Amino acid sequence: MQARNFDLIAFDWDGTLFDSTRIITRCIQEAVRDVGGTVPSDEAAGYVIGLGLTQALAYAAPDVPPEKYPALGERYRHHYAAHYDDLSLFDGVLPLLASLKARGHLLAVATGKSRRGLDEALGSAELKGVFDGSRTADETAGKPDPRMLHELMEQFDVRPGRVLMVGDTTHDLQMALNAACPSVGVSYGAHEPDAFAVLNPRYVASSVRALRDWLLANG
Repeated sequence: MQARNFDLIAFDWDGTLFDSTRIITRCIQEAVRDVGGTVPSDEAAGYVIGLGLTQALAYAAPDVPPEKYPALGERYRHHYAAHYDDLSLFDGVLPLLASLKARGHLLAVATGKSRRGLDEALGSAELKGVFDGSRTADETAGKPDPRMLHELMEQFDVRPGRVLMVGDTTHDLQMALNAACPSVGVSYGAHEPDAFAVLNPRYVASSVRALRDWLLANG
């Protein structure tokens, strides 16, 4: 078996493993409309994916006063719940994760989702036992603060150079850079890949298949 370059591979969730970018964008827009704010563009709503919910909504709706943030969050969760059954893993994600597990990699999720939201997503039978650890924005610092990765490194006793962060946003790659960890970007999620270059990812994958091929050859 080929020697591993990385002991721990941490994945973002939405837009990286989970095909949810378009629906999250629409839910943010509908939530802002519900509370009377200026509805953000697709680009502005998509940019905040990966951040913690309050941070994301504050950025996407700068004219909504802070006292309306609880209502804004509630409306976002309402719209997201209505679309939950429309969401799924990207094609090829399960075989990708199985291949990495078979090679002995530790797998983790580092996400801007809430713990409740991630646990609901991970509760499916197909994902039982796949991930060795996870961190969410509401139980630690949100991206791009490196605390998620620092905590995972401490949990599994893995040094930064042996951790790879995989994500679809500049928030993910900046978090990796802040934690002194290598990263890989994916261009099929929320952010345009041109923005990744200054964050020095090892690779930018245009599909799950391309990500799998690179990880099996270089991970």
